[in-house]
Formats: sequence, C-alpha cells, structure tokens
Amino acid sequence: MTNSATSKGQGTGTGKVFADAHAALHDLQDGISLMSGGFGLCGIPENSIKEVVRQGIKKVHAISNNIGNSGRGLALLLKNRQIVEATCSYVGGNPDLEEQMLAKEVKVNLVPQGTFSERIRAAGMGIRAFYTPTGYGTVVAEGKEVREFDRPCLLELPLHADFAIIKAQKGDTYGNLWFKETARNFSPLMAMAAKTTIVEVEELVELGQLAGEDVHLPGIFVQRIYQGVDYENVMEVPIYDE
Repeated sequence: MTNSATSKGQGTGTGKVFADAHAALHDLQDGISLMSGGFGLCGIPENSIKEVVRQGIKKVHAISNNIGNSGRGLALLLKNRQIVEATCSYVGGNPDLEEQMLAKEVKVNLVPQGTFSERIRAAGMGIRAFYTPTGYGTVVAEGKEVREFDRPCLLELPLHADFAIIKAQKGDTYGNLWFKETARNFSPLMAMAAKTTIVEVEELVELGQLAGEDVHLPGIFVQRIYQGVDYENVMEVPIYDE
C-alpha cells in the first residue's frame, strides 16, 4: 500500500498515515526524550533511527533496552554524538556507549530490566509510582525511598518520553498493530508511555484488514504510522569460546 503526505508532514486518510520517516519525524528537536523499541537489534525501528541520525538533533535522552548494539541501531546516534543521556537496562555489546560513558560524555541511568519495563508500563497506565524489591542494597537504591513490606522495597517512578519510535510487522491506517514474535518486546509499552508515538511497519493495510484478535496494540496509542523500506533485520549470533 502506498500513501502520500504533504511537504509539511501532515498525515493522510485517517490523519495518521505519513509517506515516510522524513515526514513522520518532521518535528523532532534538540533536547527531546526518545524511547526506541527493540531488544538488541530485534524489532528496532531502522528507518526512524536513520532519520534521527540524518536530522542531527542533539542532546537526546535515549530510552531503550541497550541503546544499540555492535555499531547498529541507536549506536548510530552515539557515533554521531547526538545522545547526552541514556536510560537502559543493558550495555553489553555496545562499545560506543561504554566509551562515552567512561569519558563522561553520556550520562547512563542503568535500570534493572524488569523495573525498566514496569516503569514504562506505569507511565502508560497512569500509575504514579510503585514499590519493588529489585535493586535494594545495591547502587540502584541510592537516593530512593525504601519501605518495608514482606521485604525492603524501593519506590520507583514512571518513565515517560516526548516521542516513541517503534516498529511493527503489520499495521493499519488507524495504527492498530501486529508484532512478529519477540520483535514485540518493549514496543507496545513505549507506545503507551510517550506523548507522540511514531510507528514504522513492514506492511501497511487498510482499516479492517487486521482481525481484532490479532491486534497487539490498539491504534489509540499511535499518532503516526508509515511503511518502512529496505529493512536489514540483522540477526545477532552469539560467539562462544571453544
């Protein structure tokens, strides 16, 4: 399916469909907080990331599981010195983040992965805070309120963002989405937690062509959608010592 958009980046049809990444990401600015779906390189919004790199916006607070990997994904923004703060749960396999973190060029907020996903979910659900035992007694607990339940728990706050860029396998013109297997990862939660959610899909269909039971994320959480192109869909292969 092909769609067009005006030079100002306005959607067509339902008002959500845009021609490409350039049109859909037309209003990014320096200093934004940006959630990006993906686990490693699985399910990353390749077209949107490349557009953010092309625009060259600066002072980005990136919120993603691992801020890219092996020089790909959000690591492209790191190479371009666009990120000043990163909230993530895993930094392995990302020498660009390691280098800039040690040089104090990027502030890294390392969050346990379960807490990371729950903070994002809390933002989307309107939950103002929650308690968790995860991280108690470690550096994660520094500066946080502790309350005793069946065990000591930390008070954690929701994690919001100005924009979320995510990828789905299939979506319709209203923004209802279907994700393929583990490529779903954090993306539905991020879509709910951001002020503006921008989705790229491998297949864009008309409203009604996705069965209700196949919808993983309702279109009410999606503000913009476009059909992506030229996906690499890189696979990560672990290397084991013999």
